[in-house]
Amino acid sequence: MEQKLTYTTSGTCSRLIELTAEDGRLTDVRFVGGCDGNLKGIRQLVVGMKLEDVRQKLQGIRCGSKPTSCPDQLSRAVDQLLRD
Repeated sequence: MEQKLTYTTSGTCSRLIELTAEDGRLTDVRFVGGCDGNLKGIRQLVVGMKLEDVRQKLQGIRCGSKPTSCPDQLSRAVDQLLRD
């Protein structure tokens, strides 16, 4: 079953993350705003991964002195998708 989520980020340059998953795997992710090249790279790395693995690998990553980052926000979005 396909799942979709639009997640509003907090504390990062990106404003939104749009996720699509199917059968427990991330099938698409798109960031709105943020560092384009870095976020395209993250997308290439995580598409196809199990949702649980994405959450576990990216959770808690910080951006400089900020308490969060785009990867951390992605892990939070995935967590929300897993709970829905």
